[in-house]
Amino acid sequence: MKPRKVMIIGAGNVGSSAAYALLNQQICQELILVDLNQSLVEGHRQDLADAAAYMPGRIIISARPVTDCADVDIAVITVSGGGLKPGQTRLDELDGTARIVGNIVPEMMQNGFKGIFLVATNPCDIITYQVWKLSGLPRHQVLGTGVWLDTTRLRRILAEQLDIAAQSVDAFILGEHGETQFPVWSHSSVYGMTLNEYSRWKTGQELDFAALGERTRQLGFEIYSQKGCTEYGVAGTITEICRNLFTSSHRALTVSCVLDGEYGKEGLAIGVPAVLTQRGIEQIIELDFNELEQRQFDDSAAAIKTNIQRLAVLHH
Repeated sequence: MKPRKVMIIGAGNVGSSAAYALLNQQICQELILVDLNQSLVEGHRQDLADAAAYMPGRIIISARPVTDCADVDIAVITVSGGGLKPGQTRLDELDGTARIVGNIVPEMMQNGFKGIFLVATNPCDIITYQVWKLSGLPRHQVLGTGVWLDTTRLRRILAEQLDIAAQSVDAFILGEHGETQFPVWSHSSVYGMTLNEYSRWKTGQELDFAALGERTRQLGFEIYSQKGCTEYGVAGTITEICRNLFTSSHRALTVSCVLDGEYGKEGLAIGVPAVLTQRGIEQIIELDFNELEQRQFDDSAAAIKTNIQRLAVLHH
């Protein structure tokens, strides 16, 4: 069996936390760190190699230039064009991040990269689309972490409120990993009951759906303002996606996918439920929305498209 190799591009908070999570869950046999800051990369490499020495199997931790990528299965992009200032949104990171990605991806393609790109930087959907465009790869080989973290946050918040395990909650956030994301309440359940049925049975009260959606949307910014970054949650997201890709799990996660006619949209990447296998995105699942959800999805898609047009300007 060929060893599974994951390359993490960008050894900042997200990249290093993702490396540690991938290592602890033994997702791959080789972890490759890439960063322009050589001393940082070498420090993380040695530190992670110490942690790897406690693992039951052999996991190689290496540092390489981004161009040494022909044998890589999954390349995780965590580079960022600079942190957020108070009052900014994820979209404010676009220009800086797009410039870095604009250099890295063509270099990798020229050096024989044939794997899957997993975009874990902001603004996630726009950069996912940019990577797909620049790479020339089929769209099933390029995906973003998208709203899988937001979906998991929603499940966690609901689980805390209903006093059950997050894994028992079937609820999704769709759309942009950003301001216009929305929960799909029409397709949410717990143990086969609607959320309100279960809530009434368990607590005697109905849920405040508007507050739950808003809380989920704000949570990333709340963590950011409290500790200056988000790292462990997104590291868990990256690890979960990599595991599902490597094991060909056929599980559906709400990741950022390049659409080509699904949901009546094309020319963008957006968070939708997608079935993951070793090929990448095996299938995009199209949910039937109610009127409000359809409007929210359209708004989200429009916001992403506007910013993809900003990309086009950047590249000229």
